[in-house]
This record gives sequence, C-alpha cells and structure tokens, in this order.
Amino acid sequence: MTDSQQQAPTQGEAELIANRRAKLKRWREELGLQPYGHRVDGLVSLADARALFDQQASDAMEAEETPAEDPRPRAHVAGRVMQHRAMGKLTFMSLRDSSGDLQVSLSKADLPVEQFKLASKVDYGDIVVAHGPVGKTKRGEVCIWADSFEVHCKSLAPPPEKFHGLADPEARARRRYVDMYTNADTMETFLFRSKLVASTRTFMQDRGFLEVETPMMHAVAGGAAARPFMTHHNTLDLDLYMRIAPELYLKRLLVGGMNKVFEVNRNFRNEGISRRHNPEFTMMEVYEAFGDRASMLELTESLFRHLAETIIGNTIIEWGEYTIDYSKPFTQVTYADLFERAHAMDMRDEAAVRTLAAKRGLGDASTRDHWLLVEALFEHAEEHIDPNTPTFVVDFPSATSPLARPREDDPTLAWRSELFIAGMELCNAYTELNDPDVQRNYFTSQMDGIDEEAAAFRSMDEDFLDALMVGMPPAGGLGIGIDRMVMLLTGRTSIRDVILFPLLRPEGGE
Repeated sequence: MTDSQQQAPTQGEAELIANRRAKLKRWREELGLQPYGHRVDGLVSLADARALFDQQASDAMEAEETPAEDPRPRAHVAGRVMQHRAMGKLTFMSLRDSSGDLQVSLSKADLPVEQFKLASKVDYGDIVVAHGPVGKTKRGEVCIWADSFEVHCKSLAPPPEKFHGLADPEARARRRYVDMYTNADTMETFLFRSKLVASTRTFMQDRGFLEVETPMMHAVAGGAAARPFMTHHNTLDLDLYMRIAPELYLKRLLVGGMNKVFEVNRNFRNEGISRRHNPEFTMMEVYEAFGDRASMLELTESLFRHLAETIIGNTIIEWGEYTIDYSKPFTQVTYADLFERAHAMDMRDEAAVRTLAAKRGLGDASTRDHWLLVEALFEHAEEHIDPNTPTFVVDFPSATSPLARPREDDPTLAWRSELFIAGMELCNAYTELNDPDVQRNYFTSQMDGIDEEAAAFRSMDEDFLDALMVGMPPAGGLGIGIDRMVMLLTGRTSIRDVILFPLLRPEGGE
C-alpha cells in the first residue's frame, strides 16, 4: 500500500470535505466573505476572558430590562469551534484555544443579519472571532454575548468523530495538530513542557550559569558511545555527524575561560525507538569549572525539587504504578554494590563475570574485555533499583567512563554517577577528566576496544585533546534528559507523548 493510498480519505470523509468546500464557495459568492482572515488586535485568551466575568455587573444587567449602558466587561476572543447549536433566534458555540474553552452566545437581535446567519452555519473546527460583553446564560454558564462575529479560517477537514479527540496513540502522534486541539491533556502536556524548559533555564541562570549554543554537526563523533547520523557538507566536501552529545565543545568553553555554561538542545543517536527512547531527543548539559560530581548531584536534586514545587505545586508525583517523592534526599548506591545485589558476585571477579556472561550469550565472553562484560551485565542490575526512590548510582568503572576522572583512592573506578527514577536513567554526572595524557590513553583504549562497524565512524578528536593541552580547569559536568524529565513530571509513560512531532515510519511503510 502506498502512502497516498493510506492517507486517502474514506468515502464519508470525502463527502464531508466536499460539503465544506461547497459551503466555502457559497460564503464567498453569496456573502462576499473572505474566510481566511486578517490581523485582529486586542484579542485575549479564552481563560482571560472568562476571568473578566463580574457577577455584580451581570446581576445589574439582569435587573434592568433596558439599561442605559451595559455594565459588563467586554472581551475580544478567537478560538476553534468545538460545539455548535443553532436554535432559531439563538446560536451557541463552544470555542477552544490553548487556555481552555469558553461559550459564545449569539442572539439574532444583537448581531447584523449576515453575521448571525454566518454564525448559525459554521462547522466544527472553524476558527472564529467574537466580541461582546462577558456575561452568563440562563443556566449560569459564563459566556460572551457576542455583538460582533467573524470567521477567520474555514476548516475543510472533518474533525474526529463527536469531538472526543483522537484515541489511537499512533494517530495522535502522527496528526499532532489535531491531537492538540481535540485532546486537552495533550495541550496541557506541551504547555507544561514549555514551562519546564523555561523554568530550568531560569534556575540555571539564577545560579550563575551562562546559556550557550555549540555545533550540531561534528567532524568527529564524540562525547558519548552511540551510533551517529551522518550527513555531508557539499561546499567543504566533508562528511559530518549529527551530534551525539555537546560535551567536548562545552569543555572547550571551559578552556576558553567560561566557568559555568549550559546548553539545552537536540542530540541525535541512530539507535532504537521505544517508549523511552527517541533517536532525536533534548538534553541539557552543564559544566562548572572547579565543580565536581558532588556539586552536579546537588544541582540535579535541587533542580528536580524546584520544578516539582514551582510547576506542579507538589513534590509527591504519581508515575504509572509508582509514587515518587522529590522532597526527600535522593538515595545513593555504588555500582559495585548494585552489581553484587543483582548477580551475587563481585564485579572484579573476572572468572565469575566471564562465566555468567557466557551463560547470558554476551558475545565471546572468553576474549571480550572484562569491564565491557561487566557493563553489559549491569543492565540487569538496574532492575534492582527501587523505582519509587530517586537513586544516584555512583562509582562506575573507569574503563567504561573515558571522560570521567578516575578516583584517586581506586583508579579502576571513576567519579561518575547516573540518576535513576521509575526505572529510567535521567542524568549522567562526572568529575571531569582534565589530564590530557590520561584522556588520550582512555581514547586509545576505547578505540582499540570497539568493533569494526563502530570504528567506521569513530576517530580520535585531536582538537579536543589539543584544548586539554592548553589547560581545562577541574570541573563537574552533567547531562539531563529533558524529554524523560517531562515524562516523569507529567505522568506520561511514552516518550513520544512529550515530543511534539516524534519521528514515525511513513504511513503504509514496511
């Protein structure tokens, strides 16, 4: 089945579209209407219009049959028609914008004849503008009693049946523009996301961090162990990679003299898609000269608590079957303890690790690097973290943490931590490695350990190593997944529910 066949309207939908087009033609020819609008000044949101309601003024209006002057406040609003009833000399419609819904009541006695006729004929989905006093209906519902009415966009596509909104998750993600106006919870999620990002930026700026922007296209794929997307720069005739992480460029800024920086932007990893993974995702990365892992953990914990308190208004938040309390201090557990809890063995016991890895079918366990086997087995250890308790896993093996500083008391471990909440990894924090010779050795070991396919797009970032030779101050670094943070604080359990336009396979594709 081709894309065009998949997307073609059904016979019923085609008839509705034809009827709407016929109505559009009549409006133009009979009413001289241009139903695709123009600039309108003085508009307020539907929520702000509702807030203008004055009970005393409304009562005074009802008490006088012919008042000399209408005491009710007036509002000029725009919205999409969600419900519509034409009842002879009265027409009622419910409008919706990003702030919510509001009824507009229209009386034949209050409107020019052509405007009232137009109001009685609008369709669900049309975008209209109304102006009039804010009052209430006989049933006590706050509304605008319109004395001016215009259509500013004729909707030609039929809305979801009965305006219950799109129900199918695939359709909701694919037609987000319909999902947003028909499902109020979707709009609320993305309004929340915008507030969360804005509040995060303010939080960081209040702590003295400077927001920066670094390149999205890299000559060398680095900053994280992941498969990149490739592109080509025609003018320079240069193969480039969409960035996996901004880390190495942000560290260059520390070298240059910016002491506290952060960036909120996209990363791209050419890997799997699931309820918790999307190849294009939003991260915030943070670097603080003369900070360390401990300062980054404090920053992370304070940020989560701040967002829960200021945006949600509650530090206890439900997420699926879990209840997470962000007011309590986050827990810490070492990587080694968690590994032993999961597998009943010491991660340094190479023979035991190789035996278990062989049973699990993790490649050639007899020759593969011991620490890479530990890393592969650790995925099962993550299941032993209490999902209800925000938990920092600390002291990762240095061999699998090439950008983190080794512990002085045990160089086989690194000053690295990851935060887990509700079974998801939320952040990665380091005391950063700033010794250029040790960094080169780690990069060399990492290059020697990767497979042939990975080696095709991995190479040594000599410019970054040159920057470390110039000298980078000791620092703490942090990366937080914004999409997963939004998931946790909104109760969403699928990452594509918090991404406006997630990448999907084309309709009808294999």
